[in-house]
Amino acid sequence: MNFEDVLDKLRNGTGLRTHSARVQAGDVFVALSGTKVDGARFIDDAVARGARVVVHGPAAAVAPREGVAFVPVADPAKALGLLARAAFGTEDRLPRVIGVTGTNGKTTTAHLVHHLLGENNIPAGLIGTVRCSWPGTDIAASMTTPDCLNLHELVGRMTRDGVECLVMEVSSHALDQQRLAGLPVEVGIFTNLTQDHLDYHGDMERYFEAKARLFLGEERCATGLVNMDDEYGRRLKAARPDLLGFGIEAADAQLRAEIRSFGSWGMQLAVSHGDAGFELKTPLVGRHNAYNLLSAMGAGLLLGLDVEALQCLAHAVGAPGRLERVPNDRGLDIFVDYAHTPDALEKVSVALKAMGFARLITVFGCGGDRDATKRPLMGRAVACHADVVVVTSDNPRTEDPESILDQIEPGLNGAGQVLREADRRKAIGLAIDTMRPGDALLIAGKGHEDYQIVGTEKRHFSDFEAVLEHLA
Repeated sequence: MNFEDVLDKLRNGTGLRTHSARVQAGDVFVALSGTKVDGARFIDDAVARGARVVVHGPAAAVAPREGVAFVPVADPAKALGLLARAAFGTEDRLPRVIGVTGTNGKTTTAHLVHHLLGENNIPAGLIGTVRCSWPGTDIAASMTTPDCLNLHELVGRMTRDGVECLVMEVSSHALDQQRLAGLPVEVGIFTNLTQDHLDYHGDMERYFEAKARLFLGEERCATGLVNMDDEYGRRLKAARPDLLGFGIEAADAQLRAEIRSFGSWGMQLAVSHGDAGFELKTPLVGRHNAYNLLSAMGAGLLLGLDVEALQCLAHAVGAPGRLERVPNDRGLDIFVDYAHTPDALEKVSVALKAMGFARLITVFGCGGDRDATKRPLMGRAVACHADVVVVTSDNPRTEDPESILDQIEPGLNGAGQVLREADRRKAIGLAIDTMRPGDALLIAGKGHEDYQIVGTEKRHFSDFEAVLEHLA
């Protein structure tokens, strides 16, 4: 049996698996290399469970077995993309894909592009950190970018439901692990790059190289746009001059915005692209959201929309848990945000300070079993802007919460007032009780998430609910 024969089997309804425990009789099993465990170790288990075709890499040790076809390929991860397209019927009807990558701004940008498409009557799907959504369907997301198999299954469902454009967040992990194999990206968006995920990538250069695959790799996007105010965005532009550059500061950016005015009501932007210019009043606040709006506008232009079609972004509200106000009957200015990197904390803090509140009180923590080097940096980012800092737990996972707080504290030197409470629910209550008239409270790190991971247990927890319960 050759690879084309395997594709034919999948087109005719044979199951496709990458997890041996999910194999059913007659399935095709793909042994992926994996980041921690080589899938070739599970070939015997897959065969025992009924796999009758095994697709594997050239280094896998396989022994012939009656009734089982072994099909070697140079790159199982890349091959999986083609196999998944055959299995889920997307070989001839893929949507136009807009892929958004970068450290911060992916979720809001993806939601803005999704809004832009919908308002212009283009049936669109969305895959990202918060949810997977398309007309008639809305599913809570389990990760930013699904694995290749689940991604193609989602895309297959979307195309059958008439989706013409798909907006998706693309994580560095997804690019490194080739989760987008078999799914061509028409428009790539690069928002920015700041320290995150170094526990996985090792250093900033390898982190950048993973992101750059969307623009410079073998399966790079057909066209795209990059942030010219970001040093890594400028590197991408230098390597690929056809990319559209956007920015606020960069004089050579083709798509630019000037923040004319701002306040608690939002911002007034003056946008220019070539000879075209227009004003946009948005309820979104903060310089970082000006970049997110520019990203969405650039994507729209590259998809063929005209400047007039971009005006609908004036009514876009962004993404859940991104500088989202918590409504309450006491009139308190309380915001929840997903910021969990030094750069994101800096940007959201600056946005709130610019709104003229008397004091800024910030609740934040750092995730356990993740890049520990950013912990004091996150502390410093908060301490530079907050009048009161309440340091607490994020997702401690298998680490001691108090130990995580100890590692944050060096960055808090010079902060006006620091309160420490490892219990996140109590910390939120403590922060609310500290508020005075005219203050703003920022609760950072969890955003839209409705869980907290303590040890290996995923417990229900919502910052929004914690606020309302304390006020009640």
